[in-house]
Amino acid sequence: MRRCYLSQHGLALTKQQDAARPLSDQGREDIARVAGFLSLFTKPHPDTIFCSDKPRARQSAEMFAEGWRVAAPVVAADLAPDGDPAPMLRRIADARGSCMVVGHLPYLQRLASHLLLGHGKGDPICFQNGGVVCLRRTDAAWQLCWQVNPAMFYPA
Repeated sequence: MRRCYLSQHGLALTKQQDAARPLSDQGREDIARVAGFLSLFTKPHPDTIFCSDKPRARQSAEMFAEGWRVAAPVVAADLAPDGDPAPMLRRIADARGSCMVVGHLPYLQRLASHLLLGHGKGDPICFQNGGVVCLRRTDAAWQLCWQVNPAMFYPA
């Protein structure tokens, strides 16, 4: 059964702090906790990780790849926040195994909507910075399997 993992990058520095907007200390901590938790499960895991070319997404994807001990992420320039999800939908459809997409909002909302609802309108998933959503493909359709968010690892 194929799976598709979707992740909004970890919390980033503001433009005022750093114009490139890399991960903040909190963002690195959040991704480390989620990636560490997911690494406890050897299977399933993504065969390929795609990420945006923005530093915050690339850093997040690298941390997930390290945690799962999979190949370095593949940078896909078409994963911009306002990008068209059609190229990634084709990559997902053509993939033989499971994949992960680490990107931005509203892109991930549109991608998830296409996968789960068959169109790009609507917000079927409440994404959180540093969280991971797992979708699985059945014979008929994509389904939401589970979601892990950094808030799960902190006291209330």
